Amino acid sequence: MRRRLLLAQSVVLIAGGVTTWVVASVVGPPLFRKHLTMAGVAHGSNEQYHAEQAYQYATALSIAVAITVAALTALIVTIYLSRRVQHSIAEVSAAASAVAEGRYDIRVTPPRLGREFDYLTTAFNQMAERLQTVESTRRQLFGDLAHEIRTPVAVLEAYLEAVEDGVRSLDQPTITMLRDQTGRLVRFSADAAALAQAEEANATISAAWIEAGEIARSVGAAMADRFAANGVALDINVDDGTRLCADRQRLAQVLGNLLDNALRHTPAGGHVTVTVTAAGDEVAFKVADDGEGIAAEHVPHVFDRFYRADLARDRHRGGSGIGLAIVKVLTEAHGGHVSVASPGLGEGTTFVVALPILPPVAARDQSSGC
Repeated sequence: MRRRLLLAQSVVLIAGGVTTWVVASVVGPPLFRKHLTMAGVAHGSNEQYHAEQAYQYATALSIAVAITVAALTALIVTIYLSRRVQHSIAEVSAAASAVAEGRYDIRVTPPRLGREFDYLTTAFNQMAERLQTVESTRRQLFGDLAHEIRTPVAVLEAYLEAVEDGVRSLDQPTITMLRDQTGRLVRFSADAAALAQAEEANATISAAWIEAGEIARSVGAAMADRFAANGVALDINVDDGTRLCADRQRLAQVLGNLLDNALRHTPAGGHVTVTVTAAGDEVAFKVADDGEGIAAEHVPHVFDRFYRADLARDRHRGGSGIGLAIVKVLTEAHGGHVSVASPGLGEGTTFVVALPILPPVAARDQSSGC
């Protein structure tokens, strides 16, 4: 690169020098001779000859000195810039190799060679940070998967060994326990598959104009028997005529997950309310319960995969820690956002899903007509 920069500078200098010499040789002498004549110097005299010789020598010397100084300056500037650029490129190249080897904590310092180079290093650092986050999430995901699978598998193995050793008989309680553990595995695999599908929602959202209140009533009716069996009251309050462009199936899944979460953490005699309201260019779906509530330190993490607070997300209640993560993914796939609030333990919890009436083009199916 240094050679190329120096060659480019040399070409510019040579072109400039040749141009200056040609102009000075062709245009300069006639003008100089004209001014000598105007000054009273006779044409063809010795004075004229010596004056023109002096002009030519001075011009040649000036051009030579100027080109020499410009060449030295170009050489110094080329060496300085090439070193800085080469150092920056080498640093980015080494960092890229490190990232390719899995060292996502590497970062590049801005070379301060201009806005473009600063943008390059900023983009590289953002890429490395994103890859580091993805890798951290991947490791945590595999750790969580192993942890979630380990417990039911260990119970199954212990009971099967006990049956083989004759410590336990294959009676109804043992069969019930084995079915409970296999049921947990089946339920967990279904939740994991649902999360994987939800994360592809940007490509699978099929939006159409739907009635927000009708969706809420439909989901509530589907879960009414479960609420009644658990002794929890369910109220649906909606603004009739509120319409939005959304994927009916995905939205029903969001509300179903929120109601399922509220039911699992609201004791018998409790109350769950679903409210649908329109505000500006958004439709808000609020699911509020008066159940166990969430401690303040757990509120920021309730949408994390596999996260459970001691009370708010207890695995013995049948939750896999994926349902609320699916809610977040599907809500954001519609261009919306979800929030949670809880005054504290025993004070209930409120989830609010806010969806735009008309989501971004990326979240709409072009054949839907939204």
